[in-house]
Amino acid sequence: MSPPVLRFVLGRQPQTLANVPPDRTLLNVLRDYLHCTAVKEGCASGDCGACTVALAERGSDGQLSYRAINSCIRLAHSVQGMAVFTAADIAGADGTLHPAQRAMVECHGSQCGFCTPGFVMSLFVLHRQPGGGHVAPTLPAARGSLPPEGAGLALARPGGGAVSRDEALHALSGNLCRCTGYRPILDAAQTMHHWPDVPLDEAALLQKLELLAPDGRAPEADSAENFYATPRTLAELLALRAAHPRALLAAGTTDVGLWVTKQHQRFAQIIDLTRVAELRRIERAGDTLRIGAAATLVDAFAALAQDRPQLAPFLDRFAGLPVRVSGTLGGNVANGSPIGDSMPLLIALGATLVLASTRGERSLPIADFYLAYRKTALAPDEVLARIDVPLPTPHEWLRADKISKRLEDDISAVCLAVALQIDGGVIRSARIGAGGVAAVPARAIQTEAALAGKPATQAVFDAAATVLAAEFEPISDMRASSAYRRTVLGNLLRRAWAQSQPGAATLATLQPETLP
Repeated sequence: MSPPVLRFVLGRQPQTLANVPPDRTLLNVLRDYLHCTAVKEGCASGDCGACTVALAERGSDGQLSYRAINSCIRLAHSVQGMAVFTAADIAGADGTLHPAQRAMVECHGSQCGFCTPGFVMSLFVLHRQPGGGHVAPTLPAARGSLPPEGAGLALARPGGGAVSRDEALHALSGNLCRCTGYRPILDAAQTMHHWPDVPLDEAALLQKLELLAPDGRAPEADSAENFYATPRTLAELLALRAAHPRALLAAGTTDVGLWVTKQHQRFAQIIDLTRVAELRRIERAGDTLRIGAAATLVDAFAALAQDRPQLAPFLDRFAGLPVRVSGTLGGNVANGSPIGDSMPLLIALGATLVLASTRGERSLPIADFYLAYRKTALAPDEVLARIDVPLPTPHEWLRADKISKRLEDDISAVCLAVALQIDGGVIRSARIGAGGVAAVPARAIQTEAALAGKPATQAVFDAAATVLAAEFEPISDMRASSAYRRTVLGNLLRRAWAQSQPGAATLATLQPETLP
């Protein structure tokens, strides 16, 4: 195999590019290959949102589904057959500004202007399709398979209706600005529906995407040195993995993109998991929620929050929205970062990983998957196929929390998830997952023992918090010192108990001005 010819629509014009290396980012292709300077590189790590573009693809209902993504950490070949919009592509042919652009002008939402194109594109997606990515337990994400990525969260806004402040905050959670203080940008989000829309001929765009659609043939598993493969079925994926055990497995590339942009690693062989139908399904089987490894974070989180609504505020704080609509739960789990937020939660929930190869499938508790820093139990010919999460029981008590320098769009310094079975005022069992305190996502065995069999009281939680603060020896780094992490870890357990009491204020109920 060799890198396929890259075909996608930019704005309204089909693009065909040959000889694009497998590890080239979308931002690089837009700026260097197509000379599109409307999209900016700010951090090159998916943090600031200056590079935000909109992706559009055909949804399961035959209509276009839109997402705002970080182009700086998105591999270019992953948008094969999709439409890409930048801030230069959304105005009318006669120069009429799109409502997102006009509202930014009228509300004085731009100062230095460097971040402005990214904000505009997040607003563009919000204008067309609100709510895409805000965790809500009523979303249909857990009702079977979810093609295309994120389509289960699409809520159409024909003509662009009014936007609430909450919608605006969530839509812009992945965009940072150093100049305006955000108020005028939020004002722009809430007033853009006042301005005349710029028509987009979606029928014509769908026809163009149809012409660019892959032919569906299974990729060949040869020994070529340079390729980007996009298998469509699990069988195709496993055959490719067996033939190319050293190839990079890529999903949303929200971590892989950093290896390319920050560590300057090169990847000649890439297998893209995001179009494997079996890996994108989310379904219930008995007392288990089965989440395909290639399900996006927004869809996986919506499915988790549907059964456990108390998790919604925690899940909404995972990075920013553009990361959640690109990243996958399986990618976060398989990457094995000790500061990934999903693993402590899944450890606390008692999740099981299903690993697949041409030899068959095997199951492994997630707590046993991590062997050392960035080292997992995944064999060279295996892939993570799905994550099985037990459904809630009648006596489940569950809390998850994190400490980070920013409330949103930031990596944890410390993360804690606590799942207890409390019956008759007694803690019958405990499972606790912690992040940022060891070389791997960790289970707090000693603290679990300090809670199990004890009455559910503040005194018991205080004593367990002391055990938890001493259970790990975290490192000191740029995010926090070792002593700070130990102290915060115990305090998070105390806070979990305090916030579970009647009348306690939680993150979901606090007003913005009361938050640190």
